[in-house]
Amino acid sequence: MKLTVVGCSGSFPSAESACSSYLVEADGFRLLLDMGNGALGELQRHCGLYDLDAIFLSHLHADHCIDMCAYFVARYYRHDGGRCAPLPVYGPEGTEHRLTTAYADTPSASSMSEVFDFHTVKPSTFEIGPFLVHTERVAHPVEAYGIRIEHGGKTLTYSGDTGATPLLDDLARDTDLFLCEAAFTHGKESIPDLHLNGREAGESAARAGARRLILTHIPPWTDPQVNLTDARAVYDGPVGLAAPGATYEI
Repeated sequence: MKLTVVGCSGSFPSAESACSSYLVEADGFRLLLDMGNGALGELQRHCGLYDLDAIFLSHLHADHCIDMCAYFVARYYRHDGGRCAPLPVYGPEGTEHRLTTAYADTPSASSMSEVFDFHTVKPSTFEIGPFLVHTERVAHPVEAYGIRIEHGGKTLTYSGDTGATPLLDDLARDTDLFLCEAAFTHGKESIPDLHLNGREAGESAARAGARRLILTHIPPWTDPQVNLTDARAVYDGPVGLAAPGATYEI
């Protein structure tokens, strides 16, 4: 598998990065994890506008899904080649309604489903293209899911947005790459069931036995170097910071 960071800023775009969006590729199949603010523009640096094969939305906060509204425009109103066929979109209950409401002026109540084939995510194991995926509900104020992706004997785990939870540790058990949010700063913010800090991300990776940890979803007001240091204090494996355009072979 190849992982490309399209955007990794938490809560709102930074001057350097769009919000959460990650491209996973294998066997010619392209799966996009989340499409937050600014992600659609950045995505076109890494693949064609109509080259995605599926999208997974971890939850329905704007910094993880709002560019789906712009992508609707690109797919629905395409003239060259005609309207796009429906693209599989996996998301929490109510994803279609959320995107239709956010767009606010679709031609009809069902227009989104003319270009997106919506599938409701629950805690389960299923296939997306060549990937075997396992989803688990994580600790966030809205319905939110982490995802474990397996292919060719290798695994990638993406936390989505979450506070500390044993379910995240289970999802990341022995994973080859753990892409984990670290939005908070240890000793500064402490709000249960919302976000992790760098130390908590490192602790989760250590408990899970993850082979590599990449911290992501760090907002512009959080110092990423502090979170990196905090994660390294509790996790012995390799740790890095997600950066737009970074790629990882898994």
